[in-house]
Amino acid sequence: MAAPPAPSRLRALAARALPYAPALAVSGALGALCVRAILAQAGRPALPLDDAFIHMQYARRLAEGGFFSFVAGDGYSSGATSLLWPVLLAPFHALGLRDLSLVYAVWALGLVFHAALAVETARLARPLAGPAAAAGAGAMCAGFAAFAWFAWSGMETVAFAWILTRTARLAAALCEPAPPDPASDSAAPAQPPGAPAQPPNASIARSLAVCGFVAPLLRPEGALASLLAAIALALSASRAVPPALLPAPPLSAPSPSRSGALWPSARSAGRLLALAPLLGPLVVPALNLLLAGHPTSSTTSVKWLIGNPNYDGPTLRAALLDNVRLLVTDVIDGGQWTAVFLPEGSAAVIALGAVALAVAAHRRGRPAHAAIVGALALGALLPCTYLSFLWNRVRYVWPFAPAWIVMAACLARELGDAAQRLRPSLHYVTPLLAGAFAGALAARLPWAIGDLANSARAIDRQQVWLGRWAAQHLPEDARIGVNDTGALAYFSGRRTFDVVGLTTEGEARYWVAGAGSRFEHYEKLPPERRATHFIVYPHWMACPPVLGRALVDATVEDQSILGGTTMIAYEARWDLLGSGALPVRSVPGERILDELDVSDLESEAAHAYALEPLADQRNMAIALAAPESSAPGELDLARPELADGGRYHRTADRFVAHLAALPAEARLVLRVASDDGAELAASVAGEEIGTVDVPRGPWVERALPLPAARLPTPTPIAITLRRGAGFHAFHYWITGR
Repeated sequence: MAAPPAPSRLRALAARALPYAPALAVSGALGALCVRAILAQAGRPALPLDDAFIHMQYARRLAEGGFFSFVAGDGYSSGATSLLWPVLLAPFHALGLRDLSLVYAVWALGLVFHAALAVETARLARPLAGPAAAAGAGAMCAGFAAFAWFAWSGMETVAFAWILTRTARLAAALCEPAPPDPASDSAAPAQPPGAPAQPPNASIARSLAVCGFVAPLLRPEGALASLLAAIALALSASRAVPPALLPAPPLSAPSPSRSGALWPSARSAGRLLALAPLLGPLVVPALNLLLAGHPTSSTTSVKWLIGNPNYDGPTLRAALLDNVRLLVTDVIDGGQWTAVFLPEGSAAVIALGAVALAVAAHRRGRPAHAAIVGALALGALLPCTYLSFLWNRVRYVWPFAPAWIVMAACLARELGDAAQRLRPSLHYVTPLLAGAFAGALAARLPWAIGDLANSARAIDRQQVWLGRWAAQHLPEDARIGVNDTGALAYFSGRRTFDVVGLTTEGEARYWVAGAGSRFEHYEKLPPERRATHFIVYPHWMACPPVLGRALVDATVEDQSILGGTTMIAYEARWDLLGSGALPVRSVPGERILDELDVSDLESEAAHAYALEPLADQRNMAIALAAPESSAPGELDLARPELADGGRYHRTADRFVAHLAALPAEARLVLRVASDDGAELAASVAGEEIGTVDVPRGPWVERALPLPAARLPTPTPIAITLRRGAGFHAFHYWITGR
């Protein structure tokens, strides 16, 4: 009897695409509402987050031939938090979509991934919750306001949620195979006649390996998907293939042995395939190491709590616990940070859904499905390791929300089954509850769409407007210092200097340390690397000594997305660099034997300067009139104004001085200040050498003689608070001859 003809490629493709049609229709209608609202408020295509323009700038540079360089001439930048999203956008730029027209391509991708996410969420839910609740899960996903907001935000959030969910679904299907479902692309495709036999689930395994590899290229948190994929592939490869499951080979092929000996190489290949997802998390660190000289991304340096030098063990634990507490009690509960997306009390539904997930797994024999959904849900804890996960409408948390939706679907199914056991006629409870959950989420859509449009208008009126202003009014060779770097780089066409360090290599370390350290760092920058202008929020920049004449500002009221109501364009001012490098009084013939420049990270490290936790929050850069000095010598009248970085609210300073040789005479000069007045005691190698009074008010310089004949090498020095609430330290010198 002849075998039935294999389906044509076109029919097979149509069969695979058919389940996406309803989701695409819903997403298309929702997208039309979002786009119409944005166009109505902004008057043109606009995006609600400046970060979206960072992706677009990287995409433009890729299309222009610059491999992840943010601006022409600056080389590779490790600031791309998503490697793949700009890669997806770059072809559209190459095809001619420039300026704001590229936004339409971003919106189109958002629509596709929004629909695909709803389909994947329904498929993940179906083995656990059944078809009715799974359909409800797809509806919940389609109507979830956070997904709508981010699908049309220009960000990779929904695409990342899709690949996380797809990886979870494929991993679960590989661990606990289900009968082939013609509506699902998880069914193995028909083999052409005469083709070599393949192990069951081979196509799922290959798709899973690809997803596990790709996920961390969309977002670093995708390493969770890589781990799930690798575990599922390893477990699958370790299972023996029962001979009864082997497909019948072609007549010309040798018969398989009773133990399935045709496939030992396939089993070995499966084990190798399990390693493929684990390579994904290594791609970005390898690129960074090769092209930037360090494996970590600049974004990690700025935003990740773990490894942040300002957090010791207890402080780090407290910050992590605070973030977890905020996630549980506010973010997933529809509190003040997420009321625009989630109904109040959502945490209770998620908690009950977690219980229902376990019950569903037991009743339907799907423990692996439940474990994978649980792991995906717990992935929301990963953003709790960030300095803050509240930025940008909590965008780091939402990719893990499909797991919560699957839990809600399980809750609807278990409650529906319980009701049906009490009264068989209550078969409608499951779809009714799933629909109620979907309706509760969709009820937030009008609010979220309004917020999306308002936020897009705000970015357009501030960052985009200033970027266009810079293109028209600043010289072509201008270099703009920015704290929001996306739209200003994309629309100005000028080189940028990212003071936060996300897109300018080497700056993240100084941003994390605080404003005083940034000022000290700028003193060492070559003039050609310094910004010629700044377009910043002044309170974010927090470095007034380098801000010159204000040129223009963009003020946007009635918004909640911007980092500040007013962003200002300045001329850069560099004349105060180095103005605080020397004491204001000097004795002829004396020289600087050693100095500790407080806030200068390199100087502090060289002198083993001791810092307390959260020192970044008390690290300032100021410019004041030259301090009153009690040191001997002549006053330097050429420096009426000085700028210096300093550490505020200190109770003790300890450091180690290094003297090349014992001096004949020496003194310690301190540049310090106090808000309320203070008395400081100085000691060398544990022996007190004297005290100084620091009056209330601006900084002063005070000098103490040092016992030159008894100075050890190296020289431990301690400045301790004898009286007062604290003091501010700017500079210490050892002078002498």
